[in-house]
Amino acid sequence: MAWGELGLLRWLRESRQSRKLILLIVFIALLLDNMLLTVVVPIIPSYLYSIEHEKNATEMQTAEPKLPSATMDSFQSIFSYYDNSTMVTGNYSEQTQPGELHQTQTEQMVVSVTPSPSDCPKDDKELLNENVRVGLLFASKATVQLMTNPFIGPLTNRIGYQIPLFAGFCIMFVSTIMFAFSGSYALLFIARSLQGVGSSCSSVAGMGLLATVYTDDEERGNAMGIALGGLAMGVLVGPPFGSVMYEFVGKSSPFLVLAALALFDGAVQLLVLQPSRTQAESQKGTPLLTLLKDPYIIIAAGSICFANMAIAMLEPALPIWMMETMCSKKWQLGVAFLPASISYLIGTNLFGILAHKIGRY
Repeated sequence: MAWGELGLLRWLRESRQSRKLILLIVFIALLLDNMLLTVVVPIIPSYLYSIEHEKNATEMQTAEPKLPSATMDSFQSIFSYYDNSTMVTGNYSEQTQPGELHQTQTEQMVVSVTPSPSDCPKDDKELLNENVRVGLLFASKATVQLMTNPFIGPLTNRIGYQIPLFAGFCIMFVSTIMFAFSGSYALLFIARSLQGVGSSCSSVAGMGLLATVYTDDEERGNAMGIALGGLAMGVLVGPPFGSVMYEFVGKSSPFLVLAALALFDGAVQLLVLQPSRTQAESQKGTPLLTLLKDPYIIIAAGSICFANMAIAMLEPALPIWMMETMCSKKWQLGVAFLPASISYLIGTNLFGILAHKIGRY
């Protein structure tokens, strides 16, 4: 066993300049980023609803109404499935002074009952109120990444791609652990925002590293198609993986699996890329303002924006709508995204080859 491990380490050290290993590192980084991006889609709406439900249940138990100070002779509770309330009908005898008539009265009171969260929370105002919170939570990652991306590009020209790529791994690992053990909306929001910083480092540095290593145009196109296959694989696997693990194992389980995957990617980066070394790029980068004026870049950015807008609108809304109208179970919330994910996976692997044969534009 020890000889096998030593042989693996020796092979990794000898393969530091291997383009295939660098492609594997970028593939895993994009896979991890997009699995974490999509694994929360079926989990967060249901989880936020459950913790809000438990909070309201605790408050109602604390403020439980009390019956008048009297002796209950008999009572009967009637549960209403229409408005989730319980009507308690009871006869009680008031304490009277000696010589006074014994009075018996019938009192009725309605006690609102908060049942445990179910898979069919129809007409629940708490669930409808989650739309805005879930949307803001999901948007925080993209917002932070949008603000961070312009700074990562010039940074890679100064210090190279290895350090930003490894920094992205570290930030993604912290974000994943926070997702696993956070129990409040604020902590989940911070974890999602941190993911935006890590995603910016991983994607910008990773794709730039591939462009540097693969200088031939055809090889570069194929390599980027494979790397984006990791992105598509993360989009494909994330929602069903998260929903199934959340349903049958628990909320923390999918994030712990992703944390283990992040550790593996970080170990390979340490052995292959040696991110402690600063390697500035010999070629000076083009100014950002010049890039923004390039019509090809504007067309590409606009195409990516509109292509992702539809699925981004579905992510916060579809799980909540399914819970409210279709009584969907937790595992079904993620499986609903499979058709879009499969088509995305096929497209990323197919159009890289087609782009070289028929042209990118």
